[in-house]
Amino acid sequence: MLGAQASRARARAHVATKHRARPRARASTRVAASATSSARANAISKVVVIGAGWGGIGAAKSLCEAGADVTLVDVQDDPTGATPTLTKSGKPFEAGTRGFWKDYPNISDLCREMNIDEKDAFTEFTPSSFWSPDGLEATAPVFGDSMALPSPLGQVFATFDNFKRLPLSDRVTMVGLLYAMLDLNRDEKTFEAYDRLTAHELFIRMGLSKRLVDDFIRPTLLVGLFKPPEELSAAVVMELLYYYALAHQDSFDVRWIKTKSIAEVIVGPTMARLQSEYGLKVMGSTFVSKVEVDEATKKATAVHYLKKDGGKAGVIKDVDAVVFALGAKGMKSVVSNSPVLARMAPEFSAAASLGGIDVVATRIWLDQYVDVQHPANVFSRFEALRGAGGTFFMLDQLQKDSEVELWGGEEPKGSVIAADFYNGGAIACLSDDDIVKLLTDELLPAAVPGFKGVKAVDFEVRRYPGAVSWFSPGSYSKRPPLETSISNIVCAGDWVRMGDREHGAKGLCQERAYVSGLEAGNSLLRRCVVSGAGVSGGASHPVIPIRPDEAQVVLGRALNKQIMDTLSPFGLASPWIR
Repeated sequence: MLGAQASRARARAHVATKHRARPRARASTRVAASATSSARANAISKVVVIGAGWGGIGAAKSLCEAGADVTLVDVQDDPTGATPTLTKSGKPFEAGTRGFWKDYPNISDLCREMNIDEKDAFTEFTPSSFWSPDGLEATAPVFGDSMALPSPLGQVFATFDNFKRLPLSDRVTMVGLLYAMLDLNRDEKTFEAYDRLTAHELFIRMGLSKRLVDDFIRPTLLVGLFKPPEELSAAVVMELLYYYALAHQDSFDVRWIKTKSIAEVIVGPTMARLQSEYGLKVMGSTFVSKVEVDEATKKATAVHYLKKDGGKAGVIKDVDAVVFALGAKGMKSVVSNSPVLARMAPEFSAAASLGGIDVVATRIWLDQYVDVQHPANVFSRFEALRGAGGTFFMLDQLQKDSEVELWGGEEPKGSVIAADFYNGGAIACLSDDDIVKLLTDELLPAAVPGFKGVKAVDFEVRRYPGAVSWFSPGSYSKRPPLETSISNIVCAGDWVRMGDREHGAKGLCQERAYVSGLEAGNSLLRRCVVSGAGVSGGASHPVIPIRPDEAQVVLGRALNKQIMDTLSPFGLASPWIR
């Protein structure tokens, strides 16, 4: 008991010292325990965070640093990132290759806080190539290396010669979407009207050419939002395009992890600090089976769980708050087994009704090196994809300084490829061998002739059914809110609606998920749901907004709103949506 009290005291002292050194943080809210009643000072707040993705990490961080007693529960064997994920042959593996875009200020700030040198952690910003059965279709450049011009002129100038086959007459039909991006957030009613449309319907109404959609926009969406335009909300597609393609010239610039994995480079140090300095408890290999809600108080009171190996059951009792940092698949599992929660909070049932997207991740070790112009690549228009979006990354180029590690300590023999399929339900039905043959014998050689005759000396294939959020048409009102009708339950994740705490990062975005977690924790702290030792009402973790939109974009949105608000009483505003 004394050891635990001392640990909490050290944590509170660390918070106070740390935030005196960083004036923008929360020093004013970290009052000494002596300023509170003795009953409150001796109380132990107990928060359970369900899910250890970026949302769960953000929530755990904001709550731990405020002095709460936090338990993080996740089905991963080791959610802390301390144990590398390995293949059957002992080589490193990561579930999907995820980029870090220019406007990720909070994740960049986390790296600085954890003393992670970004030059060691990340590559330089890199171009990306789009490949079709006809060869190279287009290259997305590093826009920050181009002449700085007002958006979207800067993007047009930087990519003018980058489309190898798509005629300019097709590309200029994109202009209709520029207006839709400005119109989207005019008000909540307008946003919901866009959300009811499919992106494909909007493309037709705004006059986009079929070739532009089929050759460029469709493959981009399949690897950006992981579904084709006919299965995506027009609102979310416009949000994504606004965030990456309109607000700033260089918003689409992207970099990658330079060594090991995201879990080892960023998650590991973060979790280690939260465990050592703030007493974070982590339960891996654990499914949450049920969340109890007291009908009288309308609050969550307990979290039931099952251990993955052997199915040993347990319960965390007397919880003060719960964070649902889950996707649709996890939400459905928990809510379907929590009848009181489902009855008392319809928003959870609505969220549980939404679908997820299947992902297939592969890593292939080749017997030869293949020279590919850029390390990040997208498959476009290949029938062999079976409706999936496909990417491949040359890891020996991205992680060239740690090639021996890529080979698990073996002598490197050739290139190492991470190839992922999104919306990959049809691909997932194939055997592991057939998936690898599809890549090595068909897709890769058709895109880059240098892959012809190259063989796989080792490979790993993993399937993740329903693993990522699906922003389907009409899904906006069903997505879980940050704050729920159960006062001590909040939600985090890239699909969460954050209301007036909304952040500029959009789409299936690590930054958005992380920020939603910070805001979920902050919500509990602001409302004094957490009342443990050292926690006072109003405490919050800082959230850094993305940089302001370029002036001409802001002006365009304001002018459109003024005009449409004038026309709205006559039924003339945005006639392409209803």
